[in-house]
Amino acid sequence: MSGATVNQDGAHQAEMDQAGAGRGRAAAWVFLAGAILLEVSATLSLKGALELPALYALVVAGYVGSFTCLTLALRAGMALGAAYGIWGASGVALTAVLSTILFGEPFTLLMSIGVVLVIGGVLCVELGAQAARRNREVA
Repeated sequence: MSGATVNQDGAHQAEMDQAGAGRGRAAAWVFLAGAILLEVSATLSLKGALELPALYALVVAGYVGSFTCLTLALRAGMALGAAYGIWGASGVALTAVLSTILFGEPFTLLMSIGVVLVIGGVLCVELGAQAARRNREVA
């Protein structure tokens, strides 16, 4: 038998650790998605709050919820650089697209190119974080 430890149920500890890490990564992504959605909602609510100041409460609640979810994503094991980069870039891209749909704001070709570049940058950050995580696990 290899040097792997076996628990009472006969499961290898390494397999259990890997499964736990997978659940942690999934939870981190769920929290990050929540952070992005809350941040975008709060930002879009700013437009309505200009006409109806009571909506500022929704803006504040959205930002507080967003930072709470971002913190939970970090606690679940997501790297700070990846989490912040994805959160910020996704927020910018979604806000630009949704403000066009909801408020009729302009969305030019140059803005479209920018959104595509943001998405590409987010993918590069996440792929880089995954590669670093794999290298750490091998070492």
